[in-house]
Amino acid sequence: MKRRTGIILAAAAALSITAAGMGTARAYFTTYALVRGGFPIKVGDRTEITETFSNWTKHLQITNEAGSEPVYVRAKAFCGDAYTLEYVDESGKWSLGEDGFYYYSDIVNGGEITDELQVKILDVPADIKDPLEFNVVVVYESTPVQYDADGNPYADWSVTLESFSTGAEGETGGGE
Repeated sequence: MKRRTGIILAAAAALSITAAGMGTARAYFTTYALVRGGFPIKVGDRTEITETFSNWTKHLQITNEAGSEPVYVRAKAFCGDAYTLEYVDESGKWSLGEDGFYYYSDIVNGGEITDELQVKILDVPADIKDPLEFNVVVVYESTPVQYDADGNPYADWSVTLESFSTGAEGETGGGE
């Protein structure tokens, strides 16, 4: 009987020591596990509009952040029916599209900025002294430069983030 009690105590001690060491072993494997391979993620472009306001005119320029991919840009202003908007392009690089957007003709590479597009607000009543009493909202969009089979650049405004494939079958995302 003493021998059986000793074996049980020895087994319990071995089990206790093994159980105490399990947490350390588990932490070791989860902390120091190595993974091979990877997939580069291309963030794409980051554009930002700059608006200044003077003499009832919004002055617009769109910047493509340094390191971003080349893009085409377009912009459009909205306001209530009480005002008329007149677009002025002194550079000759903005043109009105059929959809009401003004399209910038040049590719905007990373770190570059568009020429100015002015949006003049006409028919402003004389009794409005503060330009913050009404809104003229400007929206803009950018799309990555696409290339046809001959290598000619073009803009595809139907491209969405989901349109880009990651290269893995059945998966989509913001990669190439």
